[in-house]
Amino acid sequence: MAVDSPGGATVRELVRPSSQPLQAVPVRHPGRWVAALAVGVVAVSVVVSLAKNPNLDWGTVGHYLLSDLVLTGLWTTVWLTAAAMAIGVVGGIVVAVMRLSSNPVLRVVSGAFVWVFRGTPVLVQLIFWGFLGAFYPTTTIGVPFTDVVFFTGRTSDLVPATVAALLALGLNEMAYASEIIRAGIQSVDHGQVEAAHSLGMTSGRAMRRIVLPQAMRVIIPPMGNETITMLKTTALVSVISGHDLMSNIQAAYAQNFKVIPLLVVASIWYLVLTTLLSVPQGWLERRFGRGLSTSGPRGGLGRLLTFRSGATS
Repeated sequence: MAVDSPGGATVRELVRPSSQPLQAVPVRHPGRWVAALAVGVVAVSVVVSLAKNPNLDWGTVGHYLLSDLVLTGLWTTVWLTAAAMAIGVVGGIVVAVMRLSSNPVLRVVSGAFVWVFRGTPVLVQLIFWGFLGAFYPTTTIGVPFTDVVFFTGRTSDLVPATVAALLALGLNEMAYASEIIRAGIQSVDHGQVEAAHSLGMTSGRAMRRIVLPQAMRVIIPPMGNETITMLKTTALVSVISGHDLMSNIQAAYAQNFKVIPLLVVASIWYLVLTTLLSVPQGWLERRFGRGLSTSGPRGGLGRLLTFRSGATS
């Protein structure tokens, strides 16, 4: 039975699928185009202003970009970052395991370590280690509470500026890394540890073979950010003349007074290094995140260049 509609068409005709495909009309967003145009104009104007600014002195930038002074400081910055992160990660694993231990002494000592090094500014720690010789003029190694001495020497000779920077950065990173690693370990279901013990695995082997590989999914992203932060934190080493990139840059513009061009040189190299560090971070995230997600950026450069999915559809 067909029922007539007010317009003269029957209900059957109204609900019958049409032979013509529906045309989807996208919603117009003129405000987005206006905002994008405004942002583009501002960005281009800033770039043009920087490029044409005579005070920037691109000749000085080009002269110092690959100079021996800058490259020497760059090498110091790179190995300081790598060594401090190695100390931080290895020590962070030890401190994290101590904080998760059932032994109250280990928990208190590790908690106090994290409290001190995470609660004081890294700049203060750098200055403290840099002037350790004023606090302990001599360093003596021997049997505690006895007169047996194996070695003694001046602290300022044993802990020069570069070693002081490494100690400050490494120990500070150890405190932060321990919290990241502890969070990653706690993210793994404890039932898997019990299953590993039921198979005859020791606690150490279960930690290496079962817990840590799964915890890496949680650890890698913040640890990658910590590495990039460490690279930039090495600029603070200049306060104790650690001969890093920023120290050498400061020494150069203290003589020729070309502060802005030399700061541009430092910024270029820091940008290059942080971009390069994002590549292995992306690879590690995909390596330990297999089976969780098949989408996402392909790598470090992909994270910088990938647009939001569906933006061009």
